[in-house]
Amino acid sequence: MGISAALWSFALVVGLLTLTPGLDSALILRTAALGARRQAWGVVLGIQCGTLAWGTLSSLGVSALLTASQLAYETLRWAGVAYLLWMGARMLRPGAAEDAHGDEPEVTAGGLAAGWRRGFLTNLLNPKVGVFYVAVLPQFIPAGAPHLATGVLLTCVHVAEGLLWSAVLVGFARVLGGWLRRPAARRVLDRVTGIVVVGFGVRLALTD
Repeated sequence: MGISAALWSFALVVGLLTLTPGLDSALILRTAALGARRQAWGVVLGIQCGTLAWGTLSSLGVSALLTASQLAYETLRWAGVAYLLWMGARMLRPGAAEDAHGDEPEVTAGGLAAGWRRGFLTNLLNPKVGVFYVAVLPQFIPAGAPHLATGVLLTCVHVAEGLLWSAVLVGFARVLGGWLRRPAARRVLDRVTGIVVVGFGVRLALTD
């Protein structure tokens, strides 16, 4: 398999993964729907930086520690569980959707940097992303190709697709922004997203 065929094959696999509804999509939609577009793009960039970090680490062989070391995997897994449960609980707490200005401080404060931090930590603390790259990425690196350079190139395909899909999500949230920023709609959005985030945390905790 040549580089070109590997790129197209990997693009198909991660494209399907990108389109699958999940935690990343929920965080982007919620942040954008609440009117914090800069922070929504911060979440997008943070998620993609996390993806690039996992792809690079996998190409270097570092993330193989997650499959070789039970302690390394469990440490990262429980850190991810704690972070997701904490973030979901903040969304589910009574009155989370409003403050004196009608905006949620946790979403609107900090702008791009706060969004980037949330997206990056959410992605980086998910050991399943690392295990995915350990299991899948090497299969698409042609024999004889430079491992690090090719691995990073393939990861950039995933990042590019993620950015395109995120732009669709942010645009969709902007179209519905007026309705979604109504207090009742925002409470529903917070509850749904909070349940999704907590659900991912519980699932990560219960998964071996």
